[in-house]
Amino acid sequence: MNAPYEPHVNAMLQALDIDPQETAEWREALLALIGTQGPARARQILDELAIVARQQRTGWQPDLNTPYMNTIAVEDQPDFPGDLATEERLVAIMRWNALAMVVRANQAYGELGGHIASYASVADLFETGFHHFFHARTEQHKGDLVFFQPHSAPGVYARAFLEGRLSEADLMHYRQEITAPDSGARGLSSYPHPWLMPDFWQFPTGSMGLGPISSIYHARFMRYLTHRQLQDCSGRKVWGVFGDGEMDEPESMSALTLAAREKLDNLVWVVNCNLQRLDGPVRGNGRIIDELEKLFAGAGWNVIKLVWGSDWDGLLARDTSGALLRAFANTVDGQMQTFAAKDGRYNRDNFFGQNEELARLAQGMTDEQIDRLKRGGHDIVKIHAAYAAAAQHRGQPTVILAHTKKGFGMGSAGQGKMTTHSQKKFDEQDLIAYRNRFDLPLSDEQATGLAFYKPADDSAEMRYLREHRARLGGSLPKRETTCDRLPVPALANYGQFALQADGKEMSTTMAFVRMLGNLLKDPQLGPRIVPIVADEARTFGMANLFKQVGIYSSVGQRYAPEDIGSVLSYREATDGQILEEGISEAGAIASWTAAATSYSVHGLAMLPFYIYYSMFGFQRVGDAIWAAADQRARGFLLGATSGRTTLGGEGLQHQDGSSHLVAATIPNCKAYDPAFAGELAVILDAGMREMVEQQVDVFYYVTLMNENYAQPDLPAGVEADVLRGGYRFGVYGPSDAAQRVTLLGSGAILTEVVKAAQQLAARGVGVEVLSITSWSELARDGMAQAENTGHLAQLLASTQGPVIAATDYVRAVPESVRAFVPEGRRYRTLGTDGFGRSDTRAALRRFFAVDADSIAQAAQRALK
Repeated sequence: MNAPYEPHVNAMLQALDIDPQETAEWREALLALIGTQGPARARQILDELAIVARQQRTGWQPDLNTPYMNTIAVEDQPDFPGDLATEERLVAIMRWNALAMVVRANQAYGELGGHIASYASVADLFETGFHHFFHARTEQHKGDLVFFQPHSAPGVYARAFLEGRLSEADLMHYRQEITAPDSGARGLSSYPHPWLMPDFWQFPTGSMGLGPISSIYHARFMRYLTHRQLQDCSGRKVWGVFGDGEMDEPESMSALTLAAREKLDNLVWVVNCNLQRLDGPVRGNGRIIDELEKLFAGAGWNVIKLVWGSDWDGLLARDTSGALLRAFANTVDGQMQTFAAKDGRYNRDNFFGQNEELARLAQGMTDEQIDRLKRGGHDIVKIHAAYAAAAQHRGQPTVILAHTKKGFGMGSAGQGKMTTHSQKKFDEQDLIAYRNRFDLPLSDEQATGLAFYKPADDSAEMRYLREHRARLGGSLPKRETTCDRLPVPALANYGQFALQADGKEMSTTMAFVRMLGNLLKDPQLGPRIVPIVADEARTFGMANLFKQVGIYSSVGQRYAPEDIGSVLSYREATDGQILEEGISEAGAIASWTAAATSYSVHGLAMLPFYIYYSMFGFQRVGDAIWAAADQRARGFLLGATSGRTTLGGEGLQHQDGSSHLVAATIPNCKAYDPAFAGELAVILDAGMREMVEQQVDVFYYVTLMNENYAQPDLPAGVEADVLRGGYRFGVYGPSDAAQRVTLLGSGAILTEVVKAAQQLAARGVGVEVLSITSWSELARDGMAQAENTGHLAQLLASTQGPVIAATDYVRAVPESVRAFVPEGRRYRTLGTDGFGRSDTRAALRRFFAVDADSIAQAAQRALK
C-alpha cells in the first residue's frame, strides 16, 4: 500500500470506528515509527503485534488485498531508460501489422480465425520486455525463457517482421501452413508451436493452463541444473505472460506454492488482466485483480499491482478525500469493462459523474483526455518500473497483475466489447479510426487496403529496435538445438542380465529399475539422467536409488529420516538426482518436459525417465504430454503397473486399458509394450541412442508390469524386429499338424498366449507365437510400406491359419493392425474393453477373456 493514500482507505472505515481519536493516535504512532526508525523497524513491530493478536485469539489476520492502485509509488519509479516516443511508435506499428495479418487472412479465407483483441491488450507488456528485459542466448548469457500468451502470437510475428526474420509474404500466410510453400512463403502457426516452427517458437502455450505450470517447473529445473553443477543458470529469468481468464485453469494455479516454497526468484509472471474471457467478463461481479492478489500473496509470491497509467497520477495526487479509491473499490469488473467499451463522454457522466468529488477531479479535462486515461498495462513507463522491480526481487517468485483493456485501441469495433475476442473483421471506417488512434503513417488507401508497414531500415525506429535487441543478445523467440551428443554405454554393460535372463523370475518394472541403476553409474551418461517419479518410488522398487543418487531438494536434508538406519533410507540432497514430485502427475510431467527439452532450452542434453502408474499418464495429463510432443521432447515415459489385469486389486480407476491407444495418436511418440526384460533392454538401448546420440526429436512410451514371471533369454538376432514391433517368439505342436494357428500377444498377456499355445499343441494343433512389442509401430510401418510388404505382413507370411491377437488393452489396440494381416487370413482380437474391476489376475483375465483358456477357445473356434 502506498503511504500517501492510506488515509483515504481509512476514511472508508471511519463510519465503523467507535473511537476515532484513539485510532488516529495509533496511526500517528506508526507513522512516527516509520519516520524515525524506518520501514524495517515498523515491519518488526507489526510482526510482533500480529503474534500477540494470534496468541490472544482475536481472530484477526492481515487482509491480503491492498487498495486498487499501483504497488510501486510514483516516487519509487526508476528513471525510464528508453525513448518513450520511439517505443510508443514501435508498439503502434506492431499493433497495426498484427491486425492487418489477421484481418487479411479472414478476408481471404473466412474460416481461418485468429485473434486481434488479445494482442491489442498485451502489446505494451510484450514490447517493454523485448526492449529492456528478455535476454536471448549468447556465449555470455544462456538466455531467458519467455512464455508468450498464445492468442497474442500475431504480435510476436509482427515484431519478427520488423526484425527481418519474417517476410511480408510470410505474414500474408498466417494460419496457412500447407499452402504457403506454394507461394515461396512460410506459413505461420496459429499459436506458439515448436513442432511447426522449430527455429522460432520455444514453448507451446496454446493449450491454456499448461504454459503457467510449465514455466514454474522450468524455473525449478534451472535450479536443479545449478545445484547439480551441470550448468550455471544464475542471472537467467523465466518470464511468463498469461491471461487472467487462463488463471481459472487448475494447472495454472496448482504449483504456485511449489514456486514459493522453492524461492524461485528467477520466475516472473505477468498476468494480462484485461478482465475478459472469450465470452465476457472474467469476474463480472467481482474484481479478478483482487482475487489474484489474494491468491498469489497467500501462496507466498511477491505481488506487484500495475493498475493505473501515469495520467492517473495527477488525479490521485489531487484526490485529497479518497473519492477515486472509493470509486475503484466499488466498481466491479463487469462495470469496468463497460467503461472500457465506452467513450470519454460516457466515462465523464457515469464514472466521474458518480459524485461531486469525482466530477471536480475531471473538471478541466476534455472528453478525449478522459478517453485516453490509460490503464497500467498500457503505460510503458509504469510497465518498466514493475518489470525492473520484479527482476530485482529476491527470495520469491513475482507476479505482476497488469490492468489492461481487451481490444485496446480498437474503438467501437471491439475495445472492451463482449464479442471482442472473436473480432476478426474491420470495415473501412474502423481501419481508418484505428490508424488515427495510433497516429500511423498510412494513407487512407493503405489503411483500408491493410498494407503492412515497415519503417525505412535507417529510420530512428528501426535503429532503436535493433540496438535494444542487440544489447539483450538478439531476437526472441528463437529455438536452438545445438547441444553435445551423449555417448550411450554398451547394452551388455547395464542390461546383460535382461538379455540372458535364464528363466529368472522378475517383473519388467524390476528389470527397468535395475538397468536404470546401472546406467546411473556410467560416468558420462549417468549424471545427465533425470529419474522422475510422482510419489511411488517404493511401489516401483526404486528405493535403492535413494542412497545411490539421492532425491533433489533445494535445501538439502534438515532432518534425520525415520528409516535412517535402513539400507534403503530416504535421502534428500541439494545435488540429489531424483525428482520426486509428490502426488502431482501434472507437476511430474512438467518436470519431465523441462528435462526432456533441456537440449534445446539450455543447450545441455539431459535424459529423463519418468515412471508412473500408466493409468495416470495419457488419461490424466494427456494434454501435457501432447504439449511436450509439440516442444520436441526427448526422453522416456514409463507406464508402470500397466494393463487392465496386471494390477489386480486396485480396480477401475487404476487399471490401464487405453494408454497405448492414446499414445499411438502422437506422431513423435514411439510406444512399446514389451513382455520380457530382454525386449525392454533392446528398446531402452535403441531409444537412448536415437535421442541422445542421433538427437532425433522423438520420445518413448514404454509400459512395464509388476507381475513376476520367468524371463527367457532374448533369441539371437531379433533386435531389429523387436524395434519394428514384433518377432517370432516360438513354435509349438507337431510340425506336420493339419490345423495351424498364429497367436499374437504383447505385454502381460504374452505369457497367457504361450500357455494357450501349449494347450493347443497338446491337442495336435500347430501354433506359432509372435511377440508383439509395439502395435502402434507395426501400424505405422504398415501404412508407410507398399501393400503386403510391411513388417507384420512379412512376419505372418511364413505362418498359417487364423490369427488371434490378445492384449491387456482395449481391442482397438490390436485392431489397429487389421489392415496389414494378409488377405484371406481370419483375424480375431481379444482385449479388455470396459471398466476395470478388483480381483485376482486370474479372475480378471477370465472375466475379460484374455486368459490362456479363452485364447485357446478363440483359436479353436476360428479353426472351425
